[in-house]
Amino acid sequence: MISVKNLVKYYGSFPALKGISFSVKKGEILGFLGPNAAGKTTTMRIITGFIPPTSGEVKVGEWDVFENPMEVKKMVGYLPENPLIYPEMRVKDYLYFVAEIKGVPRKERKKRVEEAMEKTGVTEVAHRLLGHISRGYKQRVGLAQAIVHDPPVLVLDEPTLGLDPKQIKEIRELIKSWKGERTIILSSHILPEVEMTSDRVVIIDKGEIKAEDTPENLSKRITRSHRFHLKVKNFPPVNSEKIKKIEGIKNIEVSITNSLTILEVETELGKDLREDIFHTIVKNGGIILEFRPVGISLEDVFLRLTTRE
Repeated sequence: MISVKNLVKYYGSFPALKGISFSVKKGEILGFLGPNAAGKTTTMRIITGFIPPTSGEVKVGEWDVFENPMEVKKMVGYLPENPLIYPEMRVKDYLYFVAEIKGVPRKERKKRVEEAMEKTGVTEVAHRLLGHISRGYKQRVGLAQAIVHDPPVLVLDEPTLGLDPKQIKEIRELIKSWKGERTIILSSHILPEVEMTSDRVVIIDKGEIKAEDTPENLSKRITRSHRFHLKVKNFPPVNSEKIKKIEGIKNIEVSITNSLTILEVETELGKDLREDIFHTIVKNGGIILEFRPVGISLEDVFLRLTTRE
C-alpha cells in the first residue's frame, strides 16, 4: 500500500534522509521510531505530500506522491505532531470545513463528521471554540480531521501526545480496531504504545534505517543473554552468591520487597540454567513463588540502536 524507495532529503547541506527504503502492506500498522532529528517527521511529510524530497520515490497505492499528489491526498489522513487548527472556529464547524476541502460529498458530510467525532471522543465539545478546549481535546480533533474523509491510509505523528492515561488507552484501542481495515504509519515516543499496537517497527536514526522487523523479532536479534525474574520466600540475599557460582550465570540483581527476595538473573545465551537455579534455591531453603523469563523490550532495542556515545 505504501512504498518508499531510496528517499533522500537535504535541508541546505544537511542530509535529513540518506536514501531510506521501506514498505507498508495493506491493513498493516507500522511503528515508526527514532530520536529527535532522526528523520521521522520529514519522512511523514514527504509521504503525505507536504514537502518534496531531494530524490527518491514514494507511492501510496498505485499513485506516485509527486506525480499525482491530489489522488494521494484523497487516500491519506494525516495527523501532524502539532495539528493545524483554527482557534476561532467551533469543533464541529472545523470538521465540516475539513470534510469539504477534502472532497467529502455534501450529502455525506453530516454522517462523516458525526462518526469522526464519536470515534475520537469529541462529541461533547462539538460546539466549543477550538481555542477554548484542552490540549488533549485538540489532539483528538486533529485525529478526527485525519479520518473525516474515511481514508484507507493514516499517517499519525504522535497521536497520543498530550492525552491522559485513559484517553491514551482509548486512542490505542481505536487505532488497533483499524488493523486490517486501514494501513497505518504510527510515530510515537511512548514505546510501549508502539509495541502494543504495531505489527512491524522501523527504527530510524540520523536519516538512516537501523532496523526493520516485528517487535518480537527485533528483541530476539538484539538479545545477548537470557533473563529471568524470580520472587523467592525464605531466601536471604546473601544466598544469591550460591546462584552466582553456577556456570553460565552472567549477573544477578537482588532486592527485597515485602519480605520477599527479588532476583533478576542473567544467563549466557544458549544455556538453559533454569533447572540449576531452581534446585540451588530449593536446596538452600527457598520457596519459589514466581519464576519467569523476561524478554528484552522494544525500549531496550530502541536505546541500543540509537544511543549515541
